[in-house]
Amino acid sequence: MPSQDSYTVVALDAMGGDYAPANVVAGAVDAMREAGGRFGIALVGRRDAIESALGGRACPDGCTIAHASEVITMDDAPTAALKTKRDSSISIGLGMVREGTAHAFVSAGNTGAVFSASTLILGRLEGVGRPTIGTLIPTAVKPCLLLDAGANVDCRPDHLFEFGVMGSVFMTTMQGRTAPRVGLLNIGEEKSKGGEVVQEAYARLAASSLNFAGNVEGRDVLTGVVDVVVCDGFVGNVLLKFGESVPGFLKARFTDLAGRSLGGKLVGLVARNSLRSVMKELDYQEYGGVPVLGVRGVSIIGHGGSTPKAIKNMIFRAEEMVARRLPANIQDAIKKQHA
Repeated sequence: MPSQDSYTVVALDAMGGDYAPANVVAGAVDAMREAGGRFGIALVGRRDAIESALGGRACPDGCTIAHASEVITMDDAPTAALKTKRDSSISIGLGMVREGTAHAFVSAGNTGAVFSASTLILGRLEGVGRPTIGTLIPTAVKPCLLLDAGANVDCRPDHLFEFGVMGSVFMTTMQGRTAPRVGLLNIGEEKSKGGEVVQEAYARLAASSLNFAGNVEGRDVLTGVVDVVVCDGFVGNVLLKFGESVPGFLKARFTDLAGRSLGGKLVGLVARNSLRSVMKELDYQEYGGVPVLGVRGVSIIGHGGSTPKAIKNMIFRAEEMVARRLPANIQDAIKKQHA
């Protein structure tokens, strides 16, 4: 992991996302304006495209451009693109973190490419079998961390165990939770439920020093009964995508109800403010992005359709993870648990 001095530099993939580089550059400018010189940003990508997005203006103080001649698109196969496009903004940006000229990497680009490159270029933390992607989801109490959210479809018991360790550290370090409760997503609460992999993972988690709450079912996730939900990436991604569909469904149902009668309109008006509040909690822009946990550095992946606000929040989250030494804390915890 690169050494950190008092000044953090975030390498930002200016070419990543559906609306790059315009939204990325706008988010970077907003972040620099709000930060007041607290950290720096290196915009990584094609210099001419970045300068065009700046509209002829110079980069704000503390912001630089790191030229990368190639772009990994959303349609590129991750592994193949990393081999053929060695001068991509993703590879160059993560290389800066590895070399220590930047402390964190942020991208709204190809998720698979960013995840693979984070693992290959930064390397895994000692004792981590597979890095993971975790995402915060709202609950009736306070957000919980779901991991894996789609990076690892097939997992061994030790991978699920490590996800629990890394998730616990994340919630302690970044959310201030004391002894966060870790739950294993399963089809029933009994420890005998599920397949062999899940049962073995249960045994490992139960024997650890984690605050293991046992198995949790899908209906338990939004109640906030646990702080960390552990599962493989197939199940996690299905759960996540289903949750993302809820706001649109609710909005459509309330609109339909309001159009049926005067009473429906009154109900819709009363519920509108509450619905807006709930939808804000579900808005990915508020969280900024998802962290890659288990690699030797800070790497954050954002939604392909990230707005300038989402980009700005990703930058702030990256700087915060560096300041709180998240990778080092995960490394310490993994060593202790394996010992």
